[in-house]
Amino acid sequence: MSCGLINVMMMNRFLPLLPLLLVSHLSSLVQPMPSSTAAVKLATAEAEGGTVLHRSKRGWMWNQFYLMEEYTANEYQYVGKLQSNMDRLDGTVRYVLTGEGAGTVFQIDEKTGDLHAVKKLDREEKANYTLQVKAVDTRTNRPLEPETEFIIKIHDINDNEPKFAKATYTASVPEMTAVGTPVLQVTATDADDTSYGNSAKLVYSILQGQPYFSVEPDTGWIKIALPNMDREVREKYQVVIQAKDMGGQMGGLSGTTTVNITLTDVNDSPPRFASSSYHLSTLESADVGSIVGRIKAKDGDEGQNAEMEYSITEGDAKDFFNIISDKITQEGIITIKKKLDYERQRVYTIKVEVNNTKLDYRYISFGPFKDMATIKITAQDVDEPPVFSMSPYVLEVREDTARGNTIGKVTAWDPDSPHHPVRYSIDHHTNRDKLFYIDPIDGSITTLHPLDRELSKWHNISVLATEINNPQQLSRVPVLIKVLDVNDNAPEFAMYYETFVCENVKAGQIIQTISATDTDEPLVGHKFVFSLNSNNPNFTILDNEDNTARILTRRSGFNRHEVSAYYLPVVISDNGFPIQSSTSTLTIRVCGCDGSGNLRSCSVEALLLSAGLSTSALVAILLCIILLLMIVALFSALKRQRRKEPLIISKEDVRDNVVSYNDEGGGEEDTQAFDMGALRHPEVLESNKQRRDIIPEILFPYHRSSPTPECTDARDFINCRLQENDNDPSAPPYDSLATYAYEGNGSTAESLSSLGSSLTEGDHDFDYLSSWGPQFKKLADMYIGKDKA
Repeated sequence: MSCGLINVMMMNRFLPLLPLLLVSHLSSLVQPMPSSTAAVKLATAEAEGGTVLHRSKRGWMWNQFYLMEEYTANEYQYVGKLQSNMDRLDGTVRYVLTGEGAGTVFQIDEKTGDLHAVKKLDREEKANYTLQVKAVDTRTNRPLEPETEFIIKIHDINDNEPKFAKATYTASVPEMTAVGTPVLQVTATDADDTSYGNSAKLVYSILQGQPYFSVEPDTGWIKIALPNMDREVREKYQVVIQAKDMGGQMGGLSGTTTVNITLTDVNDSPPRFASSSYHLSTLESADVGSIVGRIKAKDGDEGQNAEMEYSITEGDAKDFFNIISDKITQEGIITIKKKLDYERQRVYTIKVEVNNTKLDYRYISFGPFKDMATIKITAQDVDEPPVFSMSPYVLEVREDTARGNTIGKVTAWDPDSPHHPVRYSIDHHTNRDKLFYIDPIDGSITTLHPLDRELSKWHNISVLATEINNPQQLSRVPVLIKVLDVNDNAPEFAMYYETFVCENVKAGQIIQTISATDTDEPLVGHKFVFSLNSNNPNFTILDNEDNTARILTRRSGFNRHEVSAYYLPVVISDNGFPIQSSTSTLTIRVCGCDGSGNLRSCSVEALLLSAGLSTSALVAILLCIILLLMIVALFSALKRQRRKEPLIISKEDVRDNVVSYNDEGGGEEDTQAFDMGALRHPEVLESNKQRRDIIPEILFPYHRSSPTPECTDARDFINCRLQENDNDPSAPPYDSLATYAYEGNGSTAESLSSLGSSLTEGDHDFDYLSSWGPQFKKLADMYIGKDKA
């Protein structure tokens, strides 16, 4: 089979397609070339008969078809003519087209083989189509030759403009960057064919942003074009970049994008004070640490490049003020370091220096990165309270100082005017015992009462000083008064001694070691001397010279039945001046002991004393016991007096005299559990039955008369009962509610209770219930229906 291209599309109006049209036209004039896809049939014969080669006729070599995209004519776009060399043009051959777009995009005339494009093609959607064609015998519907494949390529035209990936780009670059430094690369794409013509060849140019920035035409790199670009002068720039196809020639399509470029900060601006001198003022009474004022230098940088540190470098008031750097506001806060005094100095001068904390040495030539300013601070006068010469005062006074003696003096003055007088006084809260007095004029402190160091070693008072012209101005100072010791107390036993001597004791045996104590405090320490005030035949004392002494027996053979106790006076002296001494009596009890000297028995008095209880202590204990017994007896009597039976007993006390029952009973037919007759008529009540909510009294015997015959109606009955209760002297003195189960007489319905009914209901005729009206209809239905049943 062979297929030839008889004709192809010809569009002379499109100049770019002229070479293609020429090639297509010439291809119809060339001789067909052997097809690589055709089968070669070779026939061989025997050598005797000779070799005969049979060769079938080869098909045409297919060239690629080209079509122009975006065809806008009204008729279908003609592609070419496909015809087999087996087609005798007698209508026996039918052409069948398959492959990409067959039947939808491309259509073939089955009889003539003319191929057309029935839709507008877009190369950017699909650049080529692969199709197959075969010739079929219309009579047998069998292929005349194998199926042949060919390709239709879509020829590109410049119908797509360049497009950037983003409509807006954002970039940043440090200020003061050198010329030619790359900032950002922008890239555009063109959907046209890059392998054909210049439709997709792009050239970049800058439309806005000169002379600060430039762009490389081929790569799209944006670069710095102006030296020393300063962020402090201008921070943000907007650059518009254009990408144009056709190599940038006239008639090409273009697209644009916007690039927002921000200059980032570098530390190229030194801090500077707005003025070389500042004036501040503060009250002289301002506390240490209080703020005097704030100053701030200006730095065109931002962030950490604008961080500043302030310091005081010199000045006559350098010791009076301090400056703190505020890391948030970048201000210098001037505070008071030392108390100011208007009377001594009115104007203070300091010099403040500001520095950048972080330097960029690439721009150190832009410096110096520091500045200096002079600060003058004026102290404002205020009316100050008096000032004491010292604080606190410490005074010393002997405890034997006589009343009215001066023990010290305080001094204060008015700092605003030293010649103004000051009045002194003692805060009465610190001198409640009124031990001291101060002269209001000269501040002399005197004693009003003798002082005792043993009671209080220190006295703390507060002295007030006020201005006479302005009593509101007040100051105070603590005065500490130390009371010096004087040897005015004699030593005494350090403790109470329980001393015993055995009846079988031997002479010279130690029975007790004693020591002493003294409330005085001599400078060289205590030194006590122990002795007996007279010669004692029974006991003696031996001074250990260490502020203790031993008591020894001088004889043996004591008898507790003859003498149960001995009283030994001991003289104790100190070493102070003047010497103080006292006599303390040591009580020695005689007791019976075993051979080892262990105590076995003593007199009762001795045993009590051994427990540390004196006679007065025993008397006190007995009195306490008697008092406790009396209190217990009193409470018992009060409790018995309160224990009276209440008017209403237990849970029946409901203050309404309502009797409650806690047993359930057997229902209406149970006539044995209670006296049902009492519920039928009040006349059956016992006449002498007493009320259960009061206690009977002998003086007023309870008597309740029977209901009068007149009280036949319920209302009259209740009134009669009410009158009886009102006249009853034994009734409780409060209102009570009496509940009676009395129905009354004369009712047409008679009694509805079943208490008096017969045990059987067969004798009753309930038909009369139907005549009682609609209110009793339910009741009539129940009983009449039951009776009929």
